[in-house]
Amino acid sequence: MRRRLAMPLAALALALPATLMSASSAAAAPADKPQVLSSWTQTSAASYNSWVSARGNQGAWSAYGFDWSTDYCSSSPDNPFGFPFQTSCARHDFGYRNYKAAGSFDANKARLDNAFYSDLKRVCANYSGATKVSCDGTAWTYYQAVSIFGRSAAVDGTKSVV
Repeated sequence: MRRRLAMPLAALALALPATLMSASSAAAAPADKPQVLSSWTQTSAASYNSWVSARGNQGAWSAYGFDWSTDYCSSSPDNPFGFPFQTSCARHDFGYRNYKAAGSFDANKARLDNAFYSDLKRVCANYSGATKVSCDGTAWTYYQAVSIFGRSAAVDGTKSVV
């Protein structure tokens, strides 16, 4: 009798880890999460627009477990001199936070900073004359700040300049 009971218990013990693994896999993010993250953090206007659309419908992306939190432009003005940089800063935060969580921040930082600068330049393209020159200069300053200081802020968890 003892031998009969030992076999089913052994089989159950072998099957239990597989059952638990299946349950945890169901809760895991979809396999294409890295591709989606990459598609939303490119320099193109299409990438920016796709991210803005997804941000407006975060519930549809909840299975991916993205970090949508933002402090916008951190300790810098979100809309310096009236230039609406807030959404660009939010997308930059999205990239930094999600690549940091994925453990691949260093490999993507330069592209994230370049995408941020591209977003800012698209904002500035809506202006002309001296106002555009002022916007472009402000965009360059914000880009330089994240390019130089963004790494240390992302690594030590403090807020960056932008």
